[in-house]
Amino acid sequence: MDPLPFRDPGLPVEDRVTDLLGRLTDEEKVALLHQHQPAVPRLDLAGFHTGMEALHGVAWLGPATVFPQAVGLASSWDLGLVRRVGEAVGVEARGFHHRDPVAHGLNVWAPVVNPLRDPRWGRNEEGYSEDPTLTAAMGTAYATGLRGDHPRYLRTAPTLKHFLGYNNEDDRCVTSSDLRPRVLHEYELPCFRGPVEAGAAVAVMPSYNLVNGRPAHLSPLIEDELRTWAPDGLAIVSDAYAPSNVAGLQAYLSTQAEGHAALLNAGLDSFTDQDADPTLMIESVTTAIKDGLLEREVVDRAVGRVLALRFRLGEFDPADDNPYAAITSDVIGTHGELALEAARQAVVVLRNESALPLRRGAKVAVIGTHADAVFEDWYSGTLPYQVTVRRALEEFASSVSYAEGVDRIALRAADGRYLGVRGGVVSLGERALFDRFDWGDGVWTLRDVGSRRYLGVAEDGSLVATATTPGGWDVRELFEPRLTDGGVVLRNKVDGGDTEPFAIERVVDGIAAAAEVAAQADTAVLVLGNDPHINGRETQDRTTLRLPSLDLVRAVREANPNTVLVLVSSYPYALDGEEEHLPAIVWTAHGGQEQGRAVAEALFGAYCPSGKVTQTWYRSDDDLPDIFDYDIIRAGGTYLYFTGEPLFPFGHGLSYTTFEYSDLTWTDGVATVSVTNTGDVAGAEVVQLYSSALDSRVRQPVRKLQSFHRAHLAPGETAVVELRTDQLWHWDVTTGRRVVEAGRYELCAGSSSRDLRARLVVDVPGETIAPRVGTLPALDFDDCDGVRLVDDEVVFTREGAWISFHDVTPGPRSAPPGTRIAFDGTSLVLTAETAGVRVREVR
Repeated sequence: MDPLPFRDPGLPVEDRVTDLLGRLTDEEKVALLHQHQPAVPRLDLAGFHTGMEALHGVAWLGPATVFPQAVGLASSWDLGLVRRVGEAVGVEARGFHHRDPVAHGLNVWAPVVNPLRDPRWGRNEEGYSEDPTLTAAMGTAYATGLRGDHPRYLRTAPTLKHFLGYNNEDDRCVTSSDLRPRVLHEYELPCFRGPVEAGAAVAVMPSYNLVNGRPAHLSPLIEDELRTWAPDGLAIVSDAYAPSNVAGLQAYLSTQAEGHAALLNAGLDSFTDQDADPTLMIESVTTAIKDGLLEREVVDRAVGRVLALRFRLGEFDPADDNPYAAITSDVIGTHGELALEAARQAVVVLRNESALPLRRGAKVAVIGTHADAVFEDWYSGTLPYQVTVRRALEEFASSVSYAEGVDRIALRAADGRYLGVRGGVVSLGERALFDRFDWGDGVWTLRDVGSRRYLGVAEDGSLVATATTPGGWDVRELFEPRLTDGGVVLRNKVDGGDTEPFAIERVVDGIAAAAEVAAQADTAVLVLGNDPHINGRETQDRTTLRLPSLDLVRAVREANPNTVLVLVSSYPYALDGEEEHLPAIVWTAHGGQEQGRAVAEALFGAYCPSGKVTQTWYRSDDDLPDIFDYDIIRAGGTYLYFTGEPLFPFGHGLSYTTFEYSDLTWTDGVATVSVTNTGDVAGAEVVQLYSSALDSRVRQPVRKLQSFHRAHLAPGETAVVELRTDQLWHWDVTTGRRVVEAGRYELCAGSSSRDLRARLVVDVPGETIAPRVGTLPALDFDDCDGVRLVDDEVVFTREGAWISFHDVTPGPRSAPPGTRIAFDGTSLVLTAETAGVRVREVR
């Protein structure tokens, strides 16, 4: 018997989707709009589940290879490596799918391509860079690895997160990101455009927030931009619970039926909502159809897009036709060597005053909360094994002494009894000792010394000590100490409950003990950082850049001037001047199972580190604009517009060898530069090319990354590196498109955005943009104060708020009601005379 047309692999995917849609009932189609697509037995259609977390390894499904966090992978600046990591993750995803095809669907939710505009963002670790060009390149590489290179079949179906303007966790579902056209087109959209246009990503997930006053899930940019870039179609899948937020938390629409209809009409294809329960979605969509808010053709379109992914994944074809179908669960966790290579390339030497590499055979004291621990994060897999820095140093040092650097305390109640632990049960009685971890921002965790389990609060509100690590969506092991007349009360961060007051008895002074250990060693290696589940994570932004453990840093380096600070963190820190007193500082993102080996090998010169930071390390919080201010042009955000002195600039990272740059030239959009390894060891240099527009009529970046190339050179070897200048454009609001202005541009090649070793000024034959004439769209302002953006209008939030337009021709223009105009011949300023005025344009 001939197969049904939708099961015929010889037919085009579009024809197969059309045939299958024609065989489904209206009720079945509506049900297929949910993340948990039900089976349709009469068509032998299996269930399907969108969404497998795969940010830097397959997450939440048990042990799997864990690679460095995304920001660490990007610190390699190695697109080939990142692609190979994506391939490995895609292979392991297929392995889990083989284990359970329905529960472990192949629509993977990765990579995250939100630019890292503000390092306080709680999800900083998930992104690649503050630069859109680097972000797009990394996202394309990783997604290409995930999806595979077969001409017909997908290894997995990568999904970009999170569209659009998403860089704050605090109030993320109800805050609006104001994106005027230049910020939108120059900074936000390119991060998504690269992977979509390359065909690397086949789906996109909108973000929780609003953009210009409209929920991102309802953005017209889904159809007007995203889908116009995709060569083979694009599925849009919602973030968890975001659909019901539209008529819920966001109160953007009045009913769930209106919200669900609006989402489908805006281009959403799959509802991730109410976990595995589709009832709300089915009822809302059914009501919307009945009430005339939604046409069935829109439902067909949405269902068809997700079905197209299933066809491209090979679900309906004979296994022999699809090379990825032969992958079994045996591959899970088998990529340890690649994890080590990635962890090595993620290591960045931030400072080195001839302290590194360390001498083999030295006596080393390894100190700190991260010295003998490897941390998982919310989106990491379960570590199949872990190599800590302490363990790895034993291969290189004659002796390794250790101190965790935390206080050991007892908690005494008012009646003289102590908090005790027995079998995970916490009660007053025999004294227990607790290691106190101060994570900053007024947050502690307490680990019972006897059981090494963490103090926490059970669902019934009782104190327990059962967790091996703090973790979970709600971290019930976090406490805020509060001083009262009766002693210190521990308030749980999750349920808000207070313990009775305790007197804190310090049994061991962690800082003093660490200093004592450091003083007895040739070198102290101080390993500090963050727990990715605490103070800067999904749902919580950081309140400060400051490293919490600076007292420990100071004590250790005073006890031993030969102190190397190793930071293991999801984000940059400010060090309050301590960097000047440390001979060496090394940073890595949380590096997965091989983190400790990669760090130890770097410290002792087993390889030559080559990592470079992909975002600015600022000196203090004062260097940053408000975290809710998305206008990097006006606010001076990121290396593109920041004019202060950073702690470590974008692109910075030192090597154990030296490189000389010479002979920078530029012809027909391609720069060439000679780079020579002038040191004694082989090493890789990330050659970076930046541009500065010298004659632009608008404010342009201080410098802008054009392209980069990672060159591995033997001692004395020279490479001639070619670097394209495809990013000379900016978004011109006059013409509403990308424009390369005619004029002079300075091209600079170097080792970072501030370490520029070859310079060249070139004349670029671009366009000459005339001054603005006629009507001025309000959103096209050049500067502002006291305004918000709502769709295509500017809302003045107070009397005296203003917007200004530069390079404007004279001409009769009238002030919109409630405003006044000032014009000096080239610039126009529109000022509000009262709060709440809304302006769409100035005529």
